Amino acid sequence: MTYETASLRSLRPSLAEAGLGWFLRLVALYCLAFGVLYWVRLIGIYGGSMWRFDLMPLHWQVASVTLAALFPFAASGLWMQASWGPVIWFVCAATETTMYVVYSNLYGRRLAIVLVHAAIALIYCAFRLLIWWQRRRAESRSEHAASGPEKIA
Repeated sequence: MTYETASLRSLRPSLAEAGLGWFLRLVALYCLAFGVLYWVRLIGIYGGSMWRFDLMPLHWQVASVTLAALFPFAASGLWMQASWGPVIWFVCAATETTMYVVYSNLYGRRLAIVLVHAAIALIYCAFRLLIWWQRRRAESRSEHAASGPEKIA
């Protein structure tokens, strides 16, 4: 293998890095859908009884406005694979998890949303750990190859 092919091979993303990219884009679509749903509720298209902004209780007004603003930002950051995308998603996920677990008497209990957020977080952590492990393994191989064969005296 020549130096040129070795350097080109290192520029290509690994399978785990490519998988993380596709996963982030899938989560971005999920965030965009939730952002649109929160906006639909805010502008009064949603068919619920108290889902127009002026008819919502105060706690729902605060949560809806916050999540309607943050979910689209998270979607754009995740789609662009920017470093801040997962951070904004985490803020949204933590907010919804707090709403539906800690304050379930106000917001109701939506276990499915909480479980989806937990699954996304676990899959994201698994991808990051796999990428870290692959890079560490590649570095140890390159250090071993750079030291050359050992001579037996």
